[in-house]
Amino acid sequence: MPRRLSRRSVLRSGSAAAAGLGLGAAASGCGFTSAGTASQEANDEPIEMKIDGDLVYFNWADFVDPAVFKGFEREYGVKVVQSNFDSMEGMAAKLNAGNRYDIIFPTAKWAERLVQGHRLRRIDHSRLRNADAVLSRYDFFTDPWYDPGSRHTLPFTMYKTGIGWRKDKIGDELSGSWDDLWLPRAMGRVFVLDDRDEVLGLAALKRGLDVSTSDEDDLGEITATLRSLRPHLRGFSSNSYNNLLTGDAVMTQAWSGDMAAMLNQAKDQSVFGFEVAEEGAPLNSDCYAIPSDAPHPGTAMLFIDYMLRPENVRRNIEYIGYPMPVGGTEDTYAALVEPFPACVVFSGDLKDDLYFRNGDDRAERARDTAWTRVKAS
Repeated sequence: MPRRLSRRSVLRSGSAAAAGLGLGAAASGCGFTSAGTASQEANDEPIEMKIDGDLVYFNWADFVDPAVFKGFEREYGVKVVQSNFDSMEGMAAKLNAGNRYDIIFPTAKWAERLVQGHRLRRIDHSRLRNADAVLSRYDFFTDPWYDPGSRHTLPFTMYKTGIGWRKDKIGDELSGSWDDLWLPRAMGRVFVLDDRDEVLGLAALKRGLDVSTSDEDDLGEITATLRSLRPHLRGFSSNSYNNLLTGDAVMTQAWSGDMAAMLNQAKDQSVFGFEVAEEGAPLNSDCYAIPSDAPHPGTAMLFIDYMLRPENVRRNIEYIGYPMPVGGTEDTYAALVEPFPACVVFSGDLKDDLYFRNGDDRAERARDTAWTRVKAS
């Protein structure tokens, strides 16, 4: 795997950057201008799996193995025209500006916004030869909260959040709790993600609260908890694995996929550890989705089916470090993360209450305010 920054190192989960998009549940599609009635009906028409043009692809940078792209181009005689976003808000802005793509990759809560805004085409699973490898093995994705019946999406990746640390600096074993971020021996050398939901979420789980709570009393508890963590922090950063590799951090909140990717860069893997907290580990998924105005939806369907082939899944898992929920490929990821077994996401780990959820305008403003207070404290 080539050396690169975490693809999530620039992700910002707060809604401030998207304030102009109307993130509340009552605002048009939770952040997306809504399609008209005729367009909504057209979105439910089945897509014929056929080449109808080159593939216009929109995703995080460097998140599909180039060899997989080349194989798709050779097999179907098309080009993959790539564009990249650096945040979900950036993706939304491009879509609302009228940019047209064939395939996009929203996270779960953003997929819900797209579905509610009638901005996605229906994906007929029966037309995909390889969809059953997902849906028959991972029941969660047959009817996820963000897209009932998976009518408009299929999962691309899944991952969870935990704690990475340097064993050579603070010891071989931690307690397996979010309390570990407060360890005196890590004082001043701890990072948390520069991500609103993740940081509020860790404190919520530590206090036994809902990860997406917007209750005023709950947020008061959360901000007080995080205020007590501030003396231990070196900073907020989503470039988790590079902070560990360089020694800037001896402990960091981290996405499991980024920790797996770090294994390809580490000269001595035994120096590092990764745990998930007993109080709960936030979960997330990136999704395949076809926009309602996709110029080449038939090619997009073929691409999804191609990506779900086990041989392509295995190759891409090894390239990106994130597990892909396709039955029969689990051993590939387990082997990749053998030093960090906590990175593995099992079907039983997938629970609604560990995903970050969308709130209405009031809820999002309350969480933004709490996040601002945490960073200013």
